[in-house]
Amino acid sequence: MKLDARRIDGFLRDPSPVRVALLHGEDTGLIRERGSKLTRAVAGSLDDPFRVADLDHDAAARLGDELASMPLTGGRRVVRVRDAGDGLTAAVERALAGRAPGFLVLEAPGLASRSKLRAALEKSADAAVIACYPPDAAAIAGEIRTAMQAAGVSVDAETLRWLQDRLGSDLEVTRREIEKLALYAGPNGKADMAAAQACVGDLAGVSLEDALYAATAGDPAVTDRALELALSEGAAAVAVVRGGLLHVQKLHRARLAMAGGMQAGEATEAVRPPIFFRRKPAFEQALRLWPEPALAAAAARLWEAERNCKRTGSPAETIARSVILGLAQRAAAQRR
Repeated sequence: MKLDARRIDGFLRDPSPVRVALLHGEDTGLIRERGSKLTRAVAGSLDDPFRVADLDHDAAARLGDELASMPLTGGRRVVRVRDAGDGLTAAVERALAGRAPGFLVLEAPGLASRSKLRAALEKSADAAVIACYPPDAAAIAGEIRTAMQAAGVSVDAETLRWLQDRLGSDLEVTRREIEKLALYAGPNGKADMAAAQACVGDLAGVSLEDALYAATAGDPAVTDRALELALSEGAAAVAVVRGGLLHVQKLHRARLAMAGGMQAGEATEAVRPPIFFRRKPAFEQALRLWPEPALAAAAARLWEAERNCKRTGSPAETIARSVILGLAQRAAAQRR
């Protein structure tokens, strides 16, 4: 079942009515944070070796045994799978059909909207499906104000707008940058423009999403820097490629809408879920640079790259870097 925004906080505190939780969307930091909350709510800890098992996307063969395992210390076991994808669908369905007592947390950044795993869990009363998307401008402003007030730091309107434009694509990165600014200003201090520019810097909030939008808009330099930061912050190679595929599929749908008579701006506004406001210029630029056949070809390359990333012994990060930078180089050539 899908959970709407009003029910999420209560579920994160007490997920006991269900046996599986799927966290998907474009905000990797929010997915990670909610996965941690669910794990603590059930197991009481993130690192108890008797009650918490962390698995990767190749976990299908072990899933049933891990969920059926009874902790020596009592309580309910949590099995947490990072970078979950459709390859786990059959194993998850078998787990739901059985009565294993464990609680399964699936973290799936960039999961496609037509995902088989997502569709199966949305139909199940024993599962909760939670979308994790970047916050809008009002939510970012609220996050900044709340953190600054808690630290006893004031922030003026101009600085708040400047921060809004640079933060928000990843909740974890956003919070870390706000905390850094609050420490810089100090108790009873002021986070003015000079402090924000000195502390947050040009790359604050740069993430996988920044890399993808820069790539399809034809900016290889920003793509390279943003991709490097995303990987250093813990983004998995397969999630990078899957995120690229999701992004290209959005562009493809919008390009098809343009073939039906829409202008680039109209096609951008029609995208669902909506494009984040500060991403719209880059999205429209990409629509002008990428004809429909080129987007279809790019999607095929990304799909093949994802398959290659999942092969045992493959240089997954090298594959991810190559395919994303390839998008940037193709778009840059088109701009010239």
